Amino acid sequence: MKTNQRMRRGFTLVELLVVIAIIATLAGIGVPVIIAQKKKGDLTEAIANSKSIGLAMFNFDQDYGGYPSEATGTQVDTNNPNSGMTFTGNSNAFFRQLVAAGYADSEKMFYAKAPYTIKPDNNMIGSACLAAREVGFAYVMKDASTALPDSGNSGMPLIVAALYNGVADGGQFDPDVYGRKAVIFRMDNSAVAESIRPSDKTVVVGGGKSLMTSGEGTVWGTTVPSPVLIPPMQ
Repeated sequence: MKTNQRMRRGFTLVELLVVIAIIATLAGIGVPVIIAQKKKGDLTEAIANSKSIGLAMFNFDQDYGGYPSEATGTQVDTNNPNSGMTFTGNSNAFFRQLVAAGYADSEKMFYAKAPYTIKPDNNMIGSACLAAREVGFAYVMKDASTALPDSGNSGMPLIVAALYNGVADGGQFDPDVYGRKAVIFRMDNSAVAESIRPSDKTVVVGGGKSLMTSGEGTVWGTTVPSPVLIPPMQ
């Protein structure tokens, strides 16, 4: 008796092209969604960390009479003469005052996703504490050595992320890190995600003015005529 055997045929070129097209279409749909969710997660983490830094700064203010500055850096250094740390010059150094003074017990709270950052290794000894690229936040000051007044407008930004290219010039923010959002922690203990204007990479607040624009009708008023962004160390 003869047995009929079906010949197994492979995919035709047309069928393979159809499968490839379907896979490409699904990837085109799925990848942007995944990227958007990742940016949302990074944004949520940055907002939470900014609140932790803010709480440490408020407690620091209660004991040192102001937010981290050149003056408080001298006090912290006097109280911790063998710390091996520097306390001024960039946001890493100013935030380091919080560590040396005992208000922060982990480097992780200073991390914010950005092209210029890496995950902190939590080595908090000497110069390794908040080393280059371990801080993602910029610190807002009255000038390069003086902290913002703690009695100022409660809407004044105190901590922000993520700066464009990690530099403070022009108060520009990177629109690609958090999906066109910037993290702004204010003195009223609120942390918000503000929209970044793509045309000039600035955050625009009430009246169409840039976040870092001072003067009448702004959160800075005349108390802080020229607010300064202190960038993190890269």
